[in-house]
Amino acid sequence: MAETAVCLGTFTAVKTLWEVRIHKINEELQKEKEFRQRLLLVWEERAALAKLKEKVINEGGRAILRIEEEEWKTLPSCLLKLIHLQEWQLHRTSLQKIPQFIGRFHSLVVLDLSRNAIESVPKEIGQLTSLQELLLSYNRIKSVPKEISNCISLERLELAVNRSICDLPPQLSDLKKLSHIDLCMNQFTTIPPALLNMPSLEWLDMGGNKLQELPDAIDRMENLHTLWLQRNEINSLPETIGNMKNLSTLVLSNNKLKDIPACMKDMTNLRFVNFRDNPLELEVTLPPCDNTDEEEQPEMFGIDFMHMYIQESLKKTGMALLLILISPQYRNVESCTSGPPPVMNPN
Repeated sequence: MAETAVCLGTFTAVKTLWEVRIHKINEELQKEKEFRQRLLLVWEERAALAKLKEKVINEGGRAILRIEEEEWKTLPSCLLKLIHLQEWQLHRTSLQKIPQFIGRFHSLVVLDLSRNAIESVPKEIGQLTSLQELLLSYNRIKSVPKEISNCISLERLELAVNRSICDLPPQLSDLKKLSHIDLCMNQFTTIPPALLNMPSLEWLDMGGNKLQELPDAIDRMENLHTLWLQRNEINSLPETIGNMKNLSTLVLSNNKLKDIPACMKDMTNLRFVNFRDNPLELEVTLPPCDNTDEEEQPEMFGIDFMHMYIQESLKKTGMALLLILISPQYRNVESCTSGPPPVMNPN
């Protein structure tokens, strides 16, 4: 019995010894594996950094990172080694995410990440107080963070063809230098109030959305000179649009307008308009032009068309009012416009 106990004790001791040795071997193997992984990561980062450095150019006195049509779904942290960059131009790289460390690039003046697969904008972008242009068109962005309002130097914001954006945070009205905004082909149903309160806004594109009407306060965008509203569902224009004295370009093609308000005849700075493909109630044909120069031919649905339409509309309205005044039978405006005039007794 004693011999059996000794044998069992020896076996247990040997087993324990081997288990300890195996555990140590496994630990050493794991450490070696982790070391190799770290070493591989270091080499990959060095290779990525070397590749990124090849994409940096100096143009117009700026250090620009320019990458076109290469696969960069994520941006490595080694990019922080190029913290001096003033401009990013990354197009068609399949980039899915703007890194949170973007906020550390305080020298950035232009951030152009158009035509990628970005789904969201990190709040850290608000740390870029020197940023002048933020170009994020042709991505998959669904909402705009309020932190963009902290980019106090921002002059240009492009979010076109993201197809899902439907509103802007009101804080964006704090951007006193923002003059150019492109929001075309998204899901806006109205012009966001933030835009109405931007003092420097001069150029706005909201074509290809779902706008049904324009706000009465649209004239608060008093410095606006270019407004693109094509391919919406706008069925009428507010009278206040006539107060937009600085407006020189107005595109309203492919909407549901049935009339052109007479107040637009006083918009003396208006140089280009487009009312093409709207169900306007009056049929107006411009007189033939003697000028054979095609560049000076009047646009069929342009500024000359607008003035003639308003003129014909006023004539029609004036005639209806005259009929109302000369005959009691015309006091009902509906009978004047919807039915044939009654035969008047000459006696």
